[in-house]
Amino acid sequence: MKSHSRFISFTYSVLRFILRPIIITIWVKEVTGVKNIPKTGGAIVALNHQSFLDFFAFAVVAPRGTHFLSAEKFFKKGLWKWLMILTGQIKVERNADDKSGVHSLVKKHIENGDLVGIFPEGTRSHLKDEMLKAFTGIAKYALEHRVPIIPVGIKGAHEIHSKESKRVKFIKTLEVHIGTPLHFPNHWEHHSDKEARTYVTEKAIKQIERLSGKRYPHYELKHDE
Repeated sequence: MKSHSRFISFTYSVLRFILRPIIITIWVKEVTGVKNIPKTGGAIVALNHQSFLDFFAFAVVAPRGTHFLSAEKFFKKGLWKWLMILTGQIKVERNADDKSGVHSLVKKHIENGDLVGIFPEGTRSHLKDEMLKAFTGIAKYALEHRVPIIPVGIKGAHEIHSKESKRVKFIKTLEVHIGTPLHFPNHWEHHSDKEARTYVTEKAIKQIERLSGKRYPHYELKHDE
């Protein structure tokens, strides 16, 4: 298992080394808050999602490798399949009733001190200025494993390659803004409680909303500013 982890770490680093100068040079205009990513320890990274570039943009600017929850379809296509495997991404069978395998992998990565990346919206938003309603998985994992949530807002990815686009634009740029880690120790004991998960999710989304400039019209609970 350790040799497998070392292999994934190696291939991730190699691919990042190759892709970083390309993506940074062509698309990434601004990056803020990199120092907000802890140097060690497990955490959940939560990002807004409008484009395939979201994954690449964060992966090349983050100082640590990230294991994203990724839809099963990406493990079935040639280049995508090998990219997912060689960088240790976590396959999610979205229509499966039993997701214990996903939960087990997330637990393993967090206990190993890794970053786990999640797009709370579950899929790319087709809306330019709005986020889709978020699932509460980020809260489930953060509370259950007692780790922080790092909110990340990405601006401009929709203009480069939206869900409806067939072509990637090379004259547009994006920004990656990484927020301060959010800690919720008062809610650790209530990790199975629906309202606690909703509260924590919406607290994180509020920061993603601020960092990304995308509106979130789906709040269920009242939150103090």
